[in-house]
Amino acid sequence: MLIIGITGGSGSGKSTVSELFCKLGAHTIDADVVYHKLLNESEQMMRELKKRFPKACGSDGRLIRKALAEIVFSDKAALADLNAIAHKFVIEETEREIARLYEQNAQYLCIDAIALFESKLCSICDITIGVIAPRSTRIARITARDGIDSMSACARINAQPEDSFYAENCDYIIVNDESLEATEKEVNNIFNLITKGPEKNNE
Repeated sequence: MLIIGITGGSGSGKSTVSELFCKLGAHTIDADVVYHKLLNESEQMMRELKKRFPKACGSDGRLIRKALAEIVFSDKAALADLNAIAHKFVIEETEREIARLYEQNAQYLCIDAIALFESKLCSICDITIGVIAPRSTRIARITARDGIDSMSACARINAQPEDSFYAENCDYIIVNDESLEATEKEVNNIFNLITKGPEKNNE
């Protein structure tokens, strides 16, 4: 199974790129979806989060996701602590899902992860793709998607790597601006390149 890692900052359009790969026959594991699933299902992860972030808990003891986001996106140390807790659980669940896909003889898998490199999920990927977009486009996407103001959206972006990080670490870069058609063309081109065997590449 060819494993494709897809990463990029908030609002860059990773999910769109993953969906386009799905149209070409790839399965997708969205690390963010896995994380939110674990918030509801993993008692151990929740215990660790509540212990580290008590101010993000309500009077009933439940973790308030919005409060947690406000804390970690304004404090790099807090964000690092959140990642240290969450990544190990997300990786474990991702590995279980990969094992299931191997049993199903899946050919292609996309791992959509904002912290692909920070979590070391990149180590199980054959190819890595960085998705970038103009800052103004990312802000518009985040505010529309998450219902937050532009200042909060900027705080998220500022807490994440610059585009240069993805250019330096990824095998391919996709610019996902306002043109879906152009993005789809880039996805198709990369898919054709990475799915050709050595013999085809040498023809």
